[in-house]
Amino acid sequence: MAREDSARTPKALRERLVATRKLTLDLAAPLSDADATIQPFPDASPAKWHLAHTTWFFETFVLRDHVADYRPFDERFAYLFNSYYETEGDRHARPKRGMLSRPSLDEVRDWRAQVDAALDRELPNFSPNVLDLIELGINHEQQHQELFLTDLLATFAENPMEPAYAELGPPACFATEPMTFHPGRAGIVEIGASEDGFAFDCERPRHRVVLHPHAIASRKVTSGEWTDFIADGGYSTPTLWLSEGWDWVQREKIDAPLYWHGDGTQFTLAGRREIDRAAPVAHISYYEADAFARWAGARLPTEAEWEDFAGSADPFLGNQLDTAEAVLPKPGGGIFGDVWEWTGSAYLSYPGFVPAEGAVGEYNGKFMCGQFVLKGASCATPRGHSRASYRNFFPPASRWQFTGLRLARDS
Repeated sequence: MAREDSARTPKALRERLVATRKLTLDLAAPLSDADATIQPFPDASPAKWHLAHTTWFFETFVLRDHVADYRPFDERFAYLFNSYYETEGDRHARPKRGMLSRPSLDEVRDWRAQVDAALDRELPNFSPNVLDLIELGINHEQQHQELFLTDLLATFAENPMEPAYAELGPPACFATEPMTFHPGRAGIVEIGASEDGFAFDCERPRHRVVLHPHAIASRKVTSGEWTDFIADGGYSTPTLWLSEGWDWVQREKIDAPLYWHGDGTQFTLAGRREIDRAAPVAHISYYEADAFARWAGARLPTEAEWEDFAGSADPFLGNQLDTAEAVLPKPGGGIFGDVWEWTGSAYLSYPGFVPAEGAVGEYNGKFMCGQFVLKGASCATPRGHSRASYRNFFPPASRWQFTGLRLARDS
């Protein structure tokens, strides 16, 4: 995985590694051991598991494999905190991660301290290939920082006491700007990550695609517009829905975005609060996004259309995660931040895609089935983690992430 020269030095990488590992600990600081152990449903993991798994990643793929005299903190942890790496052997069942009352949260913190000390000690001696693994580990941990917050939101939402993770100020009064559509480029364009800078293997190789005449909305769909969709019978009109989506709506009795209540409030990381009509709608599935687009006389953009549209935007801007705090989509944001945006594109390999070598090759490629691409970043995405070529992906019914949409239409 190529990286910019400025980020290749051990000193620069160490600073980013230390900052990333610290942010994860800071995110966990307000939690009790009980808070950190609960698993709300099989696709979400306990906060303690996220702290442990990200440590397992560095201990396994960096220290175990590239430091001759390194001894694991606890040999049993490899079984407990492997996620899906088949080449690493048997592992604890994903739906039962919430049953791991031991090790304690403090023991996991002690494990992290040992691994961090070893990384700091050995980092100046690592070869460029191992430094690339550390870069991958940093980006991997940033993904888990976002999952930490979204999984914790799902956890606290199950508690009738509706506890708050942290406080948020009252929403600012913000008028919704009119939605306009900007013509997108047509013809042959290039998408995918270049060879310069870090990118996950699924973002490469950069390649040419053909775009047909189209236009993309100037902003994301808001909660106020989603309220209008509900009022117009959006969840009860089968002609708006894909067949699988309509079956899902009927079976699960879906009638609003996740965490919305019928009294005009929603549950957030700051507890129950009034729905901000001007903020981007969040916690919607691909099925819901597709139905709304059809109701609005539009469609979801393709992955290529979105990436080309966002190619000149600065991914460091927008409402993204900077410090350990409660997060929430806010009005008036730009292309990146607030919510990930569903596209109409299936998550598939690019022409010439080759997975990374070794166990880390299981990171992305084997999930290219039954999932859809999301683009951008959310309010829970660590700033600097995303880029126009970034390919987030989830199954079409998933909505516990900060997921929303931007409309597109044919020209």
